[in-house]
Amino acid sequence: MPDSRVTPQESRLDASLGTTQGHLGTRFLNRLAPGGPAWVCKLNLNLRYQQGVRTNVRSSSLTDGHTLSKEPLSHALKLSSPVKVKDAQLNSPEEALWTTRADGRVHLRIDPSCPQTPYTVHRMFCEALDKYGDLSALGFKRQGMWEHISYNQYYLLARKAAKGFLKLGLERAHSVAILGFNSPEWFFSAVGTVFAGGIVTGIYTTSSPEACRYIAHDCRANIIVVDTQKQLEKILKIWKNLPHLKAVVIFQEPPPTKMANVYTMEEFMDLGNEVTEEALDTIINAQQPNQCCVLVYTSGTTGNPKGVMLSQDNITWTAHYGSQAGDIQPAEVQQEVVVSYLPLSHIAAQIYDLWTGIQWGAQVCFAETDALKGSLVNTLREVEPTSHMGVPRVWEKIMERIQEVAAQSGFIRRKMLLWAMSVTLEQNLTCPSSDLKPFTTRLADYLVLAKVRQALGFAKCQKNFYGGAPMTAETQHFFLGLNIRLYAGYGLSETSGPHFMSSPYNYRLYSSGKVVPGCRVKLVNEDAEGIGEICLWGRTIFMGYLNMEDKTCEAIDADGWLHTGDSGHLDADGFLYITGRLKELIITAGGENVPPVPIEEAVKTELPIISNAVLIGDQRKFLSMLLTLKCTLDPDTSDPTDNLTEQAVEFCQRVGSKAATVSEVVGKKDEAVYQAIEEGIQRVNMNAAARPYHIQKWAVLERDFSISGGELGPTMKLKRLTVLEKYKDIIDSFYQEQKK
Repeated sequence: MPDSRVTPQESRLDASLGTTQGHLGTRFLNRLAPGGPAWVCKLNLNLRYQQGVRTNVRSSSLTDGHTLSKEPLSHALKLSSPVKVKDAQLNSPEEALWTTRADGRVHLRIDPSCPQTPYTVHRMFCEALDKYGDLSALGFKRQGMWEHISYNQYYLLARKAAKGFLKLGLERAHSVAILGFNSPEWFFSAVGTVFAGGIVTGIYTTSSPEACRYIAHDCRANIIVVDTQKQLEKILKIWKNLPHLKAVVIFQEPPPTKMANVYTMEEFMDLGNEVTEEALDTIINAQQPNQCCVLVYTSGTTGNPKGVMLSQDNITWTAHYGSQAGDIQPAEVQQEVVVSYLPLSHIAAQIYDLWTGIQWGAQVCFAETDALKGSLVNTLREVEPTSHMGVPRVWEKIMERIQEVAAQSGFIRRKMLLWAMSVTLEQNLTCPSSDLKPFTTRLADYLVLAKVRQALGFAKCQKNFYGGAPMTAETQHFFLGLNIRLYAGYGLSETSGPHFMSSPYNYRLYSSGKVVPGCRVKLVNEDAEGIGEICLWGRTIFMGYLNMEDKTCEAIDADGWLHTGDSGHLDADGFLYITGRLKELIITAGGENVPPVPIEEAVKTELPIISNAVLIGDQRKFLSMLLTLKCTLDPDTSDPTDNLTEQAVEFCQRVGSKAATVSEVVGKKDEAVYQAIEEGIQRVNMNAAARPYHIQKWAVLERDFSISGGELGPTMKLKRLTVLEKYKDIIDSFYQEQKK
């Protein structure tokens, strides 16, 4: 009975709220001025805080200020039960499987394969409170010390933010756009937006003012939350073109001067006091699982970004069952510890860090803003996550760093590492599922590899995930040699993240795992090799593209199947293997269909000096290729430098070249390196299925691809159309002789 569950919890809350003076952060968000008071220092939550699972951190605390009543927590417990009844009243006959309206509702894909009762984000958080209220939810570093916020405190901050948004004029089915690096503010602003009946819309921090304008206008953002003055300046430039925008909230730095409708986080949170708890509860009670609560904008590699509408059921179902398929544990079994550093405007990071964290009571620790410029490993060492996710480029950078350190080590240490990785890789390739390791493998792990994993911060990490782009066989083999399995997932923004998952119990090298239980897959237009377009169905499937009916109808067919545009095949056991994008399929002038990814990966495997390989040949008489060399990155900008990586220098030395920079290789057309590249490409050609698959011409570019150069998207995914346009003259030169 609901009452029997609520009463003990209320009694516990009464005791903690009434007799113990706990605090939430003397230095929480101490960003407004060095050594000055943080905005949150004025909120006295009067909550008991039991220190979480980690002993080397301290709880954050709040000093004097505006009291947050204990009543919201009691409301949460009471609201969670009635919502169950409301949630069941779904799928009216008039509701379609898709909509393009922000205020629309959809018919949920509930059938025997996924019969779970739909529920809202608020109810998911309420159930987390009931089980994990006193556990550490969010960890962040201030002045060199880790501080933590409990789930009880997290919930109250989200409600406070929700009331602040309502006071600023957030309208139902309008957005709060968030433009900032991962932080506690990002999280409780996002949750608060959903509680207030709005739609969370993340914007990449690297976005130009024009890109920000497009998204903020398209999603009808009433409020934009930014972290720095740099991001504020972008919004100030475009504000006059945003008719729905009412206010901006800035949280990491104060605005340079006092401005109308620009609020610090302290001012914003104070505004929430003017909205009653009952008013917020009324809005929460009216919410349904088949309504939109999150917008994720695609990276826009072709045309304007599309706003992917995700329902509350998309979020709560995927956070539960998608993560369960990846063997994420509830805190009752083991509190998962994760590091949040990938852009939250991307669905992978948002579902993994934010929503799955709430579902299972995980402890989410925020990396520094320069995580991808080198500080991530420091955070990993301090936090020691139990699960970790990275896009392939992140894993490649870790690999390259280890290779550089190894190259600079003494002879004996380098040989020990190579020996340990060799015997471990052989064992993991030949007996991947065996728990019985030979003595030499166990010795290698004890003497060498365990120390490497500890140095990386992975000593306690049981699950390492990747997704968002293909990963080379070289990278997967490298980490298998360290006894680190990289578990792939497959999904899109349009599937709320994972639709296929690998895990310790569902793993096959090079595959993207098996379909999440309750979801479906089929391949259409299969060829003789069983490769076809991947089509998906289930509770993960998005509501539609905001304001884009034609694009929505292209993506979702009459039966509700999502046509991904990706090609792949399924093995006999149901493991999925991605072969490429249908739109990227090269059709030569002779009519041959050539998927580029397998050939590109073969070249990178054959030639470890190559960073990026792009196959050319659509409507051309033969195939050609653009290549870039592996180089170090500028620590401040993450842009490619002219210096070759240690691995690339080793390659040069091995083939008889003294080159140490990209310009020495490309500018002088280093004979030894160019000859080695030609021989490597010929070896790839020898293994090709037929002559039309042979690479006949190639060129090495003077600079590696980058986000700033435009060749890579925010998640390091290759933007092929940009590459074709940017290097058009070089590509045309490959074929000029054919035209004469």
